Amino acid sequence: MYDQSKQSELIRFARVDAGSTVIDVYPGDGDWTRLFSDIVGPAGRVYSFVPAEVADFKNDPVGRMRALAKEPGRENVDAVSADLVALRDVTQPADVLWLHLFYHDLHTALMQAKGATAADFNRAVYARLKPGGRYVIVDHAAAAGSGTGDAQSLHRIDPASVREEVEAAGFVLDAESAMLANKDDPHATKAFDPAIKGQTDRFAYRFVKP
Repeated sequence: MYDQSKQSELIRFARVDAGSTVIDVYPGDGDWTRLFSDIVGPAGRVYSFVPAEVADFKNDPVGRMRALAKEPGRENVDAVSADLVALRDVTQPADVLWLHLFYHDLHTALMQAKGATAADFNRAVYARLKPGGRYVIVDHAAAAGSGTGDAQSLHRIDPASVREEVEAAGFVLDAESAMLANKDDPHATKAFDPAIKGQTDRFAYRFVKP
């Protein structure tokens, strides 16, 4: 999805280092899990966390991450799955929780089917991170002032709403980056629309647990 320079910049932004414990939430194809595995090394740990809310998808996300964890050199990867808010039941205290193009899904019917809310998840993340731990969110931006109203239909969310919700859980905004911004994105089309797919205006926030 990103060229090597952007990947490296995002990893630096997340402050993932050798020996870190990282939770990669809804890892998709596992690209970030692999990158983090290489960086944290044998002294670190990467939890490839598949929410139970999506575990029964036809592409078998849990099975794919278990296969990834068995790849040569991936002894530092654990493929785990549980309800979103049961994150702490299947992971250890972490230095970084990585949420890539997923936060908006917390406001969709699928993710809320078991009763979880974004507020519940943010509190679960706060509880799972070590003091000083980083909660890193990258997502598709919706139009300013739209709140969470486009999360279901366009798979976008207003960055201001994300900040408000995460800070309500006790986090402090530590940094934000415009490295993935696209001023030419009209914010009016679905993030997967061929006209904008891969080029959406994206925001990156790094929050810290005090």
